[in-house]
Amino acid sequence: MIKIYHNKQCSKSCAALDFLQEHTVDLQVQEYLEEVPSKAELIEILSQLGLKPLALIRKNEALFLEKFQHLQLTDEEWVEVMLQNPILIERPIVIKDGKAVIGRPLERVIELFTPRSS
Repeated sequence: MIKIYHNKQCSKSCAALDFLQEHTVDLQVQEYLEEVPSKAELIEILSQLGLKPLALIRKNEALFLEKFQHLQLTDEEWVEVMLQNPILIERPIVIKDGKAVIGRPLERVIELFTPRSS
């Protein structure tokens, strides 16, 4: 099962979704602005990405610049900010076999499908 947290208004997210639809049949699409991840789900995504919450926030987003850029919050507080303002979550996020990537650029998504040599 491959899952994409998708924003249909984002060209990068649409490009990732197009790639996934061409290369997999077992795909789950979650439009995260309409179906916001749960707190537990967001924490799991961060773990799979290997990122702190602040690293998953879109810092060029107008909302961030207006309300949050000067704040010093804890990781848990940043998670709450993303849950209350999902537009701030970087996109797209693609999860395959317990590994997640932010699909910007698209090559990161493609790498999920590339077998690794050991």
